Amino acid sequence: MRRFNHVIVRRPCRALTEGITSGLYPGKPDYELALVQHDSYIEALKKCGVEVTVLPADEAFPDSCFVEDPAVLTERCAIITNPGAASRNGEKESIREAVRQFYPEESIESIISPGTLEGGDVMMCGAHFFVGQSERTNAEGIRQFAEILKKYGYTCSEVKLEEVLHLKTGVNYLENNNLLVSGEFIEKPDFASFRKYVIPEEEAYAANCIWVNGTVIVPKGYPKVLEAVAAMGYPTLTVDTSEFRKLDGGLSCLSLRFYSNQKKA
Repeated sequence: MRRFNHVIVRRPCRALTEGITSGLYPGKPDYELALVQHDSYIEALKKCGVEVTVLPADEAFPDSCFVEDPAVLTERCAIITNPGAASRNGEKESIREAVRQFYPEESIESIISPGTLEGGDVMMCGAHFFVGQSERTNAEGIRQFAEILKKYGYTCSEVKLEEVLHLKTGVNYLENNNLLVSGEFIEKPDFASFRKYVIPEEEAYAANCIWVNGTVIVPKGYPKVLEAVAAMGYPTLTVDTSEFRKLDGGLSCLSLRFYSNQKKA
């Protein structure tokens, strides 16, 4: 199955060391090592059959390598979000310029204040989108998001978060009705219809795997999750994300994965 043909990433900036962190994973990121890990991430994506657009580092925004948050890209439309973290809100303008390479202006939508929404709170399952209400994504942002999706034939439902930063911190869809779940998501009724694979608490970070055209990319250093994903029948690749983990960032945070046949020269 091939769902994606394009991926957008942004190079880490030197200001990465000053990015937002909860302190859950201690230590300051090593910038040079983060660059090496980002290179490996790009190579893993390319192995999954996508064209990768690499945006330059943006020193104005320490967390800007986490490109998933300022936009949600679907086959039918692009939605520029309104990030709830004040220090990241300006990222939406630079990502808009990148998105214009792939979408006509009439299919680029926006979340506007007082609504806030971050892409890390959005999980696409076919034509349905689960959206986490979190510290970064509010009820008004979700309302606007649902209205936009409806215009393009998509549906949407809200999931209230109690513990984690973003929805995809703890639950990720691997296609074929398979979900990786951890923590508060194990028993949430929102996901009762899925085949759930429970991530052990000591490997909870690795609930954030990404499916890319049939292959699942797994963070390096989580053998139980890697074994579980392989047992589901997926080919796997591993990428070390230790420096991004220090800023609560995972594999999905580092890219926008989508299908478009409209790339402009």
